[in-house]
Amino acid sequence: MTPKPFSPEEIQKILGSLQRPAVFLNITCDWPVLLWTVDHLSRCLGGKAVRFRMGRRQHEKKTPLFETQCSYVEAKLEEFQSWTEGQTGAEDVGCFSNYPLSLYWAYADYKYIALLLQEKPSMFEDVVWSQFGFPGRNGRDSTLWIGTEGANTPCHLDSYGYNLVLQVQGSRIPYEESSVFSQVDVLQPDLQRFPAFRHARAYTVTLQPGQVLFVPRHWWHYVESVDPITVSVNSWIELEVDDEARVGEALTKAIVCALKTTPSNDNDDDWLNPTEEGLVGHDENMQYLNLAVGACMEKRGLTSHRDQQTQDTPACPRAKRDSRGQAKNTNSSSPPAECLSSSSTPSTMPFGPHLIPVAWNQITNQEPPEQNPKNQDRPSPSRDCDIIRSSSITQNTPPRPVSGSRAQHQHGGEGMSSSGSASDPLVLPQPGCRDGGRPPPRDRDQGKGDRAHCPVSITTNDLLQCLVHPEVIARVSELLMERVQSGTATTP
Repeated sequence: MTPKPFSPEEIQKILGSLQRPAVFLNITCDWPVLLWTVDHLSRCLGGKAVRFRMGRRQHEKKTPLFETQCSYVEAKLEEFQSWTEGQTGAEDVGCFSNYPLSLYWAYADYKYIALLLQEKPSMFEDVVWSQFGFPGRNGRDSTLWIGTEGANTPCHLDSYGYNLVLQVQGSRIPYEESSVFSQVDVLQPDLQRFPAFRHARAYTVTLQPGQVLFVPRHWWHYVESVDPITVSVNSWIELEVDDEARVGEALTKAIVCALKTTPSNDNDDDWLNPTEEGLVGHDENMQYLNLAVGACMEKRGLTSHRDQQTQDTPACPRAKRDSRGQAKNTNSSSPPAECLSSSSTPSTMPFGPHLIPVAWNQITNQEPPEQNPKNQDRPSPSRDCDIIRSSSITQNTPPRPVSGSRAQHQHGGEGMSSSGSASDPLVLPQPGCRDGGRPPPRDRDQGKGDRAHCPVSITTNDLLQCLVHPEVIARVSELLMERVQSGTATTP
């Protein structure tokens, strides 16, 4: 076996301390998965059809192309490969014959390897995540992504854990499990609608074959394939705080489905993926919510039980967490030393030829300052984001509705303040407002008589954007769990 620059134990320590995206090199050089080119996978899958998302290369500028705006086809990888080579006949490219390569890109995204290769389970061992310190983790716990040049996923963050992304063929990165989407087109942002985005910092990286990208939890990122054919494999790594995130996700879905399935004049858009296999009823959504709350409460109970076994250690209050899963600092004093884990003090990162931090640069496609006088006197807060060229970036948006981990909506974030911290206030846009959605003081202080002449039109989407804002969901989740813990939850 080829000597590795880091042992699995060393990689685990690195992953536990990294606070920004970074790329591991020279770890996967002997992994069999690096042979998973499209040509190889085509032979392995035989005539098995794969679902591709088809997106137009030219779409309305300054708006992301969401999944609900794409077409979908079922095709063999052999047909996909012929299409990328310029063939056009239906006998060679199948359904791709209706999509000229010059006008469309194709993306077989988010394919569970456990399902795709269930007839060839031996191939699961080709993915060796155990060398990253995860014994027994392999292709069964990973997803596959195949795309053409231009295939992309809009700016989003992943609800759970962190991700390890291995590039196999071409240059790009995939998007990961259970995502929250932003309305900002990070390559051509509309700074009139999202003025605070001008302060964003883009962390840009092009991932090459054999390299593994570490994507931190809740790190906003945009993704794009830059080679004619790209293949990637990623694995989502669970964290304890994910139990709380699942409660918020189940709550979000229950709220969105309840409102968006109610007939009304303004319920004429899509908040769920076309990949959904049908909407479930409210009873089933409530079942999901109860299961998520129960699992989270059980995990908390186990944690409390372990804490009680440590008699000599002073009890530390449970930290409140924001929508990013980060502990909120409720006072200016630092927590006592005994409440700090050994991992709270960041160790020196062994950056070098085998571990490279992703570099950042200021967003450059900005309007001249004189066009935005309202923003000239504003402080320029640090905006951490990730453009990965495949690319990524930060924009504070409410969560999308999720079914399991596949549903999503595209309405989050209209007129919201961009920030690397979800604890920043969010303000919905008001008529005639262009500075992030805040009405001017004279509008907020006007008398009742003046308000009578200012018509208000609150839509279902306006209401949803408030209800599913991360801070609202996080607080309601806490209230639900407090209600269960205190025994005041209603018994059916």
